[in-house]
Amino acid sequence: MDWTWYLFGFDGRINRAKYWLAGLIIVCWMIFMAAIVVALGARSFGFSVNDIFKAVDPDTYRTLSRADLPLALAKLIGTPLFAWVFAATSVKRLHDRDKSAWWALPFFVLPGLINQFMDRIGNDYLGFMLALISFVLATWGGIELLFFRGSRKTNRFGADPLYVSPAGKPGWDQQGELEMSPQKAGPPPRWRVKPEA
Repeated sequence: MDWTWYLFGFDGRINRAKYWLAGLIIVCWMIFMAAIVVALGARSFGFSVNDIFKAVDPDTYRTLSRADLPLALAKLIGTPLFAWVFAATSVKRLHDRDKSAWWALPFFVLPGLINQFMDRIGNDYLGFMLALISFVLATWGGIELLFFRGSRKTNRFGADPLYVSPAGKPGWDQQGELEMSPQKAGPPPRWRVKPEA
């Protein structure tokens, strides 16, 4: 498997198992980074969606002390890395469901923004409705990507990643199935599908 494409590329399709594996890889990276930061002396450590917003907030860096430097450095490196890998694998999984990458907006971005600004909403009714919308969208996206099977045919994003040809090779090797018909008197030669294919 091409790990660079799998974890960092946005084109193509991946199935449910590879999406679950990407989540496991992200969790293992988080545990590894947490162990390093704790070994360097930080008292607590964790990653959350709020870290994405804090990474671009200048106020976060103004209040740093020398003891908080390993934690801030780990979050500055880890948060974009984890967000990129999550986005890349989620987009490929959306492609497997025959959905464009724009579906990441209602499934992930909108619930994240609603949750980020929930404490600034003074109206309880409006806050409840937005929280409900956020929950429904995030749950729908999670179920869609984690549990539903991808399209069983080649779609606009590529071939079915679970398809295995009768010869035991994944996918269809188009060039191996074509041959040039022998030249005879008459019209010029043309390409055709092999009779045994």
